[in-house]
Amino acid sequence: MKVALNDVRLQYSGRIDRRNRKKPEWVFPATSLTFRFFGKTAKLTVQNKRGCWNSYVGAIVDGEQKTFPLKEKGRTEIVFVDGEEKEHTILFFKRMDSCHEIVLEELELSDGSMLLEPPKKPKRKIEVYGDSVSAGEVSEAEAYCGKEDPNHNGEYSNSWYSYAWITARKLNAEIHDIAQGGIALLDGTGWFCDPIFLGMESVWDKVHYNPEISEMTKWDFRQYAPDVVIVAIGQNDNHPEDYMKEDIEGEKAIRWRRHYKKWIQSIRNTYQDAVIILTTTILCHDKNWDESIERVCKELDDDRVFHFLYSKNGCGTPGHIRGSEAEEMAEELASYIDMLSEKIPVWKEE
Repeated sequence: MKVALNDVRLQYSGRIDRRNRKKPEWVFPATSLTFRFFGKTAKLTVQNKRGCWNSYVGAIVDGEQKTFPLKEKGRTEIVFVDGEEKEHTILFFKRMDSCHEIVLEELELSDGSMLLEPPKKPKRKIEVYGDSVSAGEVSEAEAYCGKEDPNHNGEYSNSWYSYAWITARKLNAEIHDIAQGGIALLDGTGWFCDPIFLGMESVWDKVHYNPEISEMTKWDFRQYAPDVVIVAIGQNDNHPEDYMKEDIEGEKAIRWRRHYKKWIQSIRNTYQDAVIILTTTILCHDKNWDESIERVCKELDDDRVFHFLYSKNGCGTPGHIRGSEAEEMAEELASYIDMLSEKIPVWKEE
């Protein structure tokens, strides 16, 4: 029994390319598809477009998390469940950033199955702009909490354990996780897309944005209006030169703050009713980056723009944030957002 991938009983979440609604294309971490059915078997065929690392996707199948490796290119058949005839709930999601993209091609259920209505979608909506930490990169390497990363090839990266998605779950909110490993604010800095080094300025309004895989395409912001926007940029910006650490009053530092301010104003103009939270993470970085964000926040003088610091901000770990560390971050961030709920109309009503 084949199910059209634009069936209304399939619940999608994330910034998705839906130009072909029967073959949606996924780019960003934490992009998901949730569906319920009564039957024995559920299989999904996807086409993988790999840029780097090995490619893995994930699923929560009847409450149990599973990981599925994908072929470097071409089609992979993912078998979510094949056994007892009963009601099943499946949440299929993208574990990784644009190191690969996937096209959903075919969903097949066992003959005689019945596709059911999906769970109720949260009313609350958040959006996160961030780097590898927001994407959950290397988050499963729990043995390396507070340490440098182990050698890896993508197998430890899991957006489910990112502070971003954990925060959304704590708040019962839908999430769009616009996060990319290695990205900084400005083009020509950071680590993403070597040797071009694209920055968030060039990526934040896109669906496809990795030119090594696909042609860049614009996002239609009318499709999703978040109540809360979390901006976690200002860590990879110290590469190839940590000019903020060297001289916070220098020309390059001033230029960064000018561009950062302009970008936040663009987000504000796009989401006029949203609360915007400026932050970084507990990944080790110089405090001058956070000081610069604080200055911009004050200059904006906007009663719906806030600067948030974690208790271990900038000094929590030299490596990526593991799932347990992300849990601590999410607890702090969710509590902070809860305190702002009076400024969020939809949340205030709840």
